[in-house]
Amino acid sequence: MKVGFIGLGIMGSSMATNAIKGGFDLVVHDIRREAAIPHLEAGAVWADTPRQVAEQCEVIFTSLPGPVEVEAVVLGGDGVIEGIAEGSTYFDLSTSSPALIRRIHEVMAEKGIDVLDAPVSGGPEGARTGNLSIWVGGDKALFDKHKHVLDSIGDKAYYVGPIGAGAITKLVHNCVGYIFQCAIAEVFTMGVKAGVDPAALWQAVRKGANGRRGPFESMAQHFLPGNYDPPDFVLRLARKDVDLAVAVGRENDVPMRLANMALQEITEAINRGWGARDSRIFMSLQEERAGAEVRVAEDVLREILAADGDA
Repeated sequence: MKVGFIGLGIMGSSMATNAIKGGFDLVVHDIRREAAIPHLEAGAVWADTPRQVAEQCEVIFTSLPGPVEVEAVVLGGDGVIEGIAEGSTYFDLSTSSPALIRRIHEVMAEKGIDVLDAPVSGGPEGARTGNLSIWVGGDKALFDKHKHVLDSIGDKAYYVGPIGAGAITKLVHNCVGYIFQCAIAEVFTMGVKAGVDPAALWQAVRKGANGRRGPFESMAQHFLPGNYDPPDFVLRLARKDVDLAVAVGRENDVPMRLANMALQEITEAINRGWGARDSRIFMSLQEERAGAEVRVAEDVLREILAADGDA
C-alpha cells in the first residue's frame, strides 16, 4: 500500500519514519524539503506538492500545526483535494478544528473520498518510540480497515466516535492539561512562598492521593457514574481544606484565582444541601450550566477499566 505523509515536523517526522519501518511505501511532502532527507534515505519518495502526494497514494496523512495549514494543504491550490482519487482515504493527525474536519469530510464525500480525523497524543518522544495514542473520529468500518496503518504509527489507536470526535477528544485532553498546569503553578507558588522547599513539596505531594491516582482515573468512582453516596470524603471538609489554602495564599500575598473559583463552586454546592455528600458532587453544577450530563453506566466503566488492564 502506498501511503502519503504531508508534514514532517517534530511529530510528523517520527510518525512517517515509523510508517516506513512498518513496511509501507511512503510518498512525503513538507514545506522544507530538507526535513524529508531521513525519509528519502530510508526509501520514501518525494512529492513537490500535496496534490502530487495524493495522486500517488491510497491513504494520505497530514500532520500540520493547525487549522489554517490543514485547510490550505487539503483544500487549497495544488492541495490534496485536487489529486486524491475516488475510494482513497484521508486522515488528519493534526490538532485542529472539529468544524474544519467536518467541512473537509463533506467536500471529500462528494468525490467519493473517505475522511477520518485522528489527532495524536504522546509528544515527540511518543512519536519517536511509537508509544502514541491516536484518537479517531469517522466511520468505524474505515477505522477497522486502516487500523494496521495506524498501528505502524502508534500503539494505542482508539475509535472515539463520528467525524470530529477525534478532534474534540484531543482538545479536551490538551485544554485540561493546561488548566492543570495553571492550578499547579498557583498552589506550588503558594506552598513555596509559605515556606516549603519546592523539591520537598513536589516529592511529598506526588505520592499523595492525587499523585498516586490521577484525576482521570478518579472520575470512574463518582463523576462518571453520578454516584456521590456514600461519600469517600464529604464536601464540607473539602470546603474547609480549600478555604485554608486560600487563607495561606492571602497571608503570603499569592493570587489564588483558581482556588477561589473552586471555593465558590463548593460553597454553592453546600448551599444546595450537599455538604454531607461526596466532595466531587460540586462537579455536577457544571453539568447543569452546560446542559450536558456526563454519565457512564457502571458496567461500561468496568469493561473499559478491564480492557485497559486497570481492573
